[in-house]
Amino acid sequence: MYVVKSPLSDADLKTVSEALQGALVDLVDLSLVAKQIHWNVVGPRFRSVHLQLDEVVDTARQHSDTVAERASTLGVSPDGRAATVSQSSGIGKVPDGWVKDVDAVGTLVEALGAVITRMRERVEATGEADPVSQDIFIGITADLEKHHWMFQAENS
Repeated sequence: MYVVKSPLSDADLKTVSEALQGALVDLVDLSLVAKQIHWNVVGPRFRSVHLQLDEVVDTARQHSDTVAERASTLGVSPDGRAATVSQSSGIGKVPDGWVKDVDAVGTLVEALGAVITRMRERVEATGEADPVSQDIFIGITADLEKHHWMFQAENS
Protein backbone atom coordinates (compact mmCIF):
# COMPACT_ATOMS: atom_id res chain seq x y z
CA MET A 1 0.00 0.00 0.00
CA TYR A 2 1.35 3.40 -0.98
CA VAL A 3 0.25 6.38 1.10
CA VAL A 4 2.13 8.77 -1.17
CA LYS A 5 2.03 8.27 -4.93
CA SER A 6 5.40 8.47 -6.61
CA PRO A 7 5.86 10.39 -9.85
CA LEU A 8 8.25 7.63 -10.98
CA SER A 9 7.30 4.62 -13.07
CA ASP A 10 7.05 1.32 -11.18
CA ALA A 11 10.36 0.10 -12.66
CA ASP A 12 12.19 3.33 -11.79
CA LEU A 13 10.62 3.39 -8.34
CA LYS A 14 11.88 -0.14 -7.67
CA THR A 15 15.43 0.82 -8.67
CA VAL A 16 15.39 4.03 -6.66
CA SER A 17 13.70 2.58 -3.59
CA GLU A 18 16.30 -0.22 -3.39
CA ALA A 19 19.09 2.35 -3.68
CA LEU A 20 17.55 4.61 -1.04
CA GLN A 21 16.95 1.72 1.38
CA GLY A 22 20.50 0.45 0.92
CA ALA A 23 21.90 3.91 1.49
CA LEU A 24 19.78 4.38 4.62
CA VAL A 25 21.05 1.12 6.09
CA ASP A 26 24.68 1.92 5.31
CA LEU A 27 24.42 5.45 6.74
CA VAL A 28 22.69 4.32 9.93
CA ASP A 29 25.33 1.65 10.43
CA LEU A 30 28.16 4.07 9.66
CA SER A 31 26.86 6.44 12.34
CA LEU A 32 26.67 3.56 14.84
CA VAL A 33 30.14 2.26 13.95
CA ALA A 34 31.71 5.71 14.23
CA LYS A 35 29.98 6.37 17.57
CA GLN A 36 31.01 2.97 18.95
CA ILE A 37 34.62 3.62 18.08
CA HIS A 38 34.30 7.22 19.34
CA TRP A 39 33.38 5.89 22.80
CA ASN A 40 36.23 3.35 22.84
CA VAL A 41 39.19 4.98 21.12
CA VAL A 42 42.40 5.23 23.17
CA GLY A 43 45.94 6.29 22.41
CA PRO A 44 48.15 9.31 21.86
CA ARG A 45 45.87 10.73 19.15
CA PHE A 46 42.73 10.14 21.20
CA ARG A 47 41.39 13.68 21.10
CA SER A 48 41.80 14.34 17.40
CA VAL A 49 40.42 10.92 16.38
CA HIS A 50 37.60 11.19 18.95
CA LEU A 51 36.49 14.54 17.50
CA GLN A 52 36.93 13.39 13.90
CA LEU A 53 34.67 10.40 14.57
CA ASP A 54 31.88 12.71 15.73
CA GLU A 55 32.12 14.55 12.42
CA VAL A 56 31.44 11.27 10.61
CA VAL A 57 28.51 10.54 12.94
CA ASP A 58 27.01 13.97 12.21
CA THR A 59 27.44 13.55 8.45
CA ALA A 60 25.95 10.04 8.43
CA ARG A 61 22.98 11.05 10.58
CA GLN A 62 22.23 14.12 8.49
CA HIS A 63 22.39 12.17 5.25
CA SER A 64 20.38 9.23 6.62
CA ASP A 65 17.54 11.63 7.36
CA THR A 66 17.75 13.10 3.86
CA VAL A 67 17.68 9.61 2.31
CA ALA A 68 14.76 8.46 4.48
CA GLU A 69 12.78 11.58 3.67
CA ARG A 70 13.47 11.15 -0.05
CA ALA A 71 12.13 7.59 0.17
CA SER A 72 9.01 8.85 1.95
CA THR A 73 8.60 11.57 -0.68
CA LEU A 74 8.49 8.83 -3.32
CA GLY A 75 5.94 6.79 -1.37
CA VAL A 76 8.41 4.23 -0.04
CA SER A 77 8.49 3.48 3.68
CA PRO A 78 12.12 3.74 4.91
CA ASP A 79 13.34 0.99 7.25
CA GLY A 80 16.09 1.97 9.67
CA ARG A 81 15.32 -0.65 12.31
CA ALA A 82 18.26 -2.32 14.03
CA ALA A 83 17.44 -5.77 12.61
CA THR A 84 17.27 -4.40 9.08
CA VAL A 85 20.54 -2.53 9.50
CA SER A 86 22.36 -5.56 10.90
CA GLN A 87 21.11 -7.79 8.05
CA SER A 88 21.79 -5.39 5.17
CA SER A 89 24.76 -3.17 5.94
CA GLY A 90 27.83 -3.28 3.75
CA ILE A 91 30.12 -2.45 6.68
CA GLY A 92 32.17 -5.29 8.09
CA LYS A 93 32.63 -6.29 11.72
CA VAL A 94 33.89 -3.63 14.09
CA PRO A 95 36.17 -4.49 17.01
CA ASP A 96 34.66 -4.50 20.47
CA GLY A 97 36.27 -3.07 23.58
CA TRP A 98 38.99 -0.44 23.58
CA VAL A 99 40.37 0.46 20.18
CA LYS A 100 43.86 1.90 19.69
CA ASP A 101 43.76 5.17 17.77
CA VAL A 102 45.63 3.71 14.79
CA ASP A 103 43.20 0.77 14.62
CA ALA A 104 40.23 3.12 14.97
CA VAL A 105 41.44 5.10 11.98
CA GLY A 106 41.98 1.90 9.97
CA THR A 107 38.50 0.67 10.82
CA LEU A 108 36.97 3.94 9.66
CA VAL A 109 38.97 3.88 6.42
CA GLU A 110 37.55 0.41 5.71
CA ALA A 111 33.99 1.29 6.74
CA LEU A 112 33.96 4.49 4.71
CA GLY A 113 35.48 2.69 1.74
CA ALA A 114 32.75 0.05 1.82
CA VAL A 115 29.96 2.63 2.02
CA ILE A 116 31.52 4.79 -0.71
CA THR A 117 31.76 1.81 -3.07
CA ARG A 118 28.07 1.03 -2.57
CA MET A 119 27.12 4.71 -2.80
CA ARG A 120 28.88 5.04 -6.16
CA GLU A 121 26.90 2.04 -7.40
CA ARG A 122 23.73 3.87 -6.35
CA VAL A 123 24.84 6.99 -8.22
CA GLU A 124 25.15 4.87 -11.34
CA ALA A 125 21.90 2.96 -10.82
CA THR A 126 19.72 6.03 -10.29
CA GLY A 127 21.04 8.27 -13.08
CA GLU A 128 18.25 7.61 -15.52
CA ALA A 129 15.63 6.41 -13.05
CA ASP A 130 15.65 9.53 -10.86
CA PRO A 131 18.23 12.30 -11.24
CA VAL A 132 16.93 13.93 -8.03
CA SER A 133 17.86 10.88 -5.95
CA GLN A 134 21.09 10.54 -7.92
CA ASP A 135 21.97 14.10 -6.92
CA ILE A 136 21.46 13.18 -3.27
CA PHE A 137 23.77 10.17 -3.67
CA ILE A 138 26.40 12.34 -5.37
CA GLY A 139 26.38 14.78 -2.45
CA ILE A 140 26.59 12.00 0.11
CA THR A 141 29.45 10.36 -1.76
CA ALA A 142 31.38 13.62 -1.90
CA ASP A 143 31.03 14.13 1.85
CA LEU A 144 32.00 10.54 2.65
CA GLU A 145 35.00 10.68 0.32
CA LYS A 146 36.22 13.78 2.16
CA HIS A 147 36.04 11.90 5.49
CA HIS A 148 37.73 8.91 3.85
CA TRP A 149 40.59 11.09 2.62
CA MET A 150 41.05 12.67 6.05
CA PHE A 151 41.15 9.32 7.85
CA GLN A 152 43.58 7.93 5.28
CA ALA A 153 45.83 10.94 5.87
CA GLU A 154 45.75 10.11 9.62
CA ASN A 155 47.39 6.74 8.91
CA SER A 156 50.05 7.93 6.48
